[in-house]
Amino acid sequence: MEEIVHKAIQDEYPDDFAWCYGCGRLNEEGHHFRTGWHGEQTLTIFSPEQKHMALPGFVYGGIIASLIDCHGTGSASLALHRKNGHEVGDGAESPRFVTASLKVEFVKPTPHGVALKAIGTVTEIHPKKFKVETEVFANDVLCARGEVVAVVMPSTFLKNE
Repeated sequence: MEEIVHKAIQDEYPDDFAWCYGCGRLNEEGHHFRTGWHGEQTLTIFSPEQKHMALPGFVYGGIIASLIDCHGTGSASLALHRKNGHEVGDGAESPRFVTASLKVEFVKPTPHGVALKAIGTVTEIHPKKFKVETEVFANDVLCARGEVVAVVMPSTFLKNE
C-alpha cells in the first residue's frame, strides 16, 4: 500500500503564498510537494516523472534538492503551526517560511521509477527560525540527506516595490 500525506500544510497556505514551484498548489507547472505529520516527524512523498531524470534509471539531483528545500520549509510551518496550538485542517492560518540556507548531501544514486519519501526532524533554534534535518529514501534506501534553515517569511515579500 502506497503512503500518502492526507493533511498537508501546503494545502493551508493562503493563495498569495501558494505559488512556489516546488510546493505551491496554485502553480500548475510545479511539483506540488505536500508535507504532513508522520508521528513526531514530517513526511513528503513524491513520485518523480520522466522529465525528472538525470540519466536513464536515475533521478536528477536538482529535484531532490528541491524536495528537501520545500520539505524543510513545510516542516517548519507545521512545527510553528503546532507550537501555536493548531493542526492542519483546523481553519487557522498557517505560517509561511522561506529558505535561509539549504545543504544537500547525495548519499547514493536515486533510482527513477519509485516514490521518494522525505522524512524530516524539526529543531527550533529561534522563534522565527527553524532547522530541519531531512532524509530522502527510495525503496527504504537512504539516497540523500539535507538541512534547511527556514525563516518566517517577511511581510515585505508580497510588496512590489
